[in-house]
Amino acid sequence: MEPMTEDKPTQSKSTAQFIRNVLIKGVLLFLLVNFAVSLIPVGNTLGKLSLYNLVWPGRARLPFGENPAEAYNLSLYDLEAMFASHEINGNQKPADEFRIILIGDSATWGTLLEPQNTLSGLINADGLATSDGRTVRAYNLAYPSMSLAKDLMILEKAMTYEPDLIIWPVTLQSFPNQIQIQTPLVANNAQRVIPLIDSFDLPLQSHLSEFTQLTTWDRTLIGRRRTIFDALQLQFYGLKWAATGIDQTYPGDYVPAQRDFEAEDTAFAGWESGPLPSDQLLTGAFSAGTTLTGDVPLLVINEPILVSTGVNSDIRYNFFYPRWAYDQYRQLMTGLAAEADWTYLDLWNAVPEAEFTNSAVHLTPSGSKIYYETLKPALEQWIAP
Repeated sequence: MEPMTEDKPTQSKSTAQFIRNVLIKGVLLFLLVNFAVSLIPVGNTLGKLSLYNLVWPGRARLPFGENPAEAYNLSLYDLEAMFASHEINGNQKPADEFRIILIGDSATWGTLLEPQNTLSGLINADGLATSDGRTVRAYNLAYPSMSLAKDLMILEKAMTYEPDLIIWPVTLQSFPNQIQIQTPLVANNAQRVIPLIDSFDLPLQSHLSEFTQLTTWDRTLIGRRRTIFDALQLQFYGLKWAATGIDQTYPGDYVPAQRDFEAEDTAFAGWESGPLPSDQLLTGAFSAGTTLTGDVPLLVINEPILVSTGVNSDIRYNFFYPRWAYDQYRQLMTGLAAEADWTYLDLWNAVPEAEFTNSAVHLTPSGSKIYYETLKPALEQWIAP
């Protein structure tokens, strides 16, 4: 009998060492990549890579939604991914296009409205043209939250798409300094908003702690997994968006906007009846906006609100606004517009009470049409002077 050799034990030992070395190197490589990602500035993400406008059409409005399974849409904080999914990102601006960009809140985005019934959709359906023959095309870059700081952030990004006119519908609920950073889209984009605060000396320095604070770990590959996952989810829902055109849920019924109020309910933003504290309203956003737009005209609109005729409607116009606050706001905006030479339209009562849905600023399709027809003469002055 031949003597036993140590070949098999040696081979087993070598295999084990090889596997161990591979695992160690794999872990080290993953850790290296994980922390190397933290050196990439937030905002430079995979969100810039998109199947929208390539495999399936771009969305008619910025993504927003809390029920992805039914709306084929979701809310995320990556502005690059949001814009990459939008139809405005599809191609270079045609030479024969007069490009209108709309920013603003959920009323302009179009809560409970199909895209064709939004303000941008109605503009596009009207077949307008400029005096030099360019086709008027409107793009909806509004987003469902009330914050002028959010609007400025989106406006800065929107200017890279060569607009010929910016339309900015606003309402008083978007003005208080105390709410500017509370919307998650703003809170999670400190790297975009803080430079705007600094550049335009906006009175929000005392609110900087409200921004989401990112640690080094948050900036790693693992720390950004939610951002990456959301961007990938948005790509997945693009297939269903392309097939159906659905980007929000349209319930058969909803709770109507409040029309009856308590007699003692006179507060707005924690302020009781008296002089409206204009120093605590972000009116400087409009000076910043005119600087950002440069030579591109900016049309500011005080958007329509529900004017209730219900119980104690002599005290409150609607859920948002006691009369004392809203009346002073209108006077303030008119004065500021005249002083700064803004182009400003006050359309606050242009739409009847019956044409509002689940909010004091959300319109029915008929209400949206009335709004557009009221705005149209002013719009035509810009596009065909």
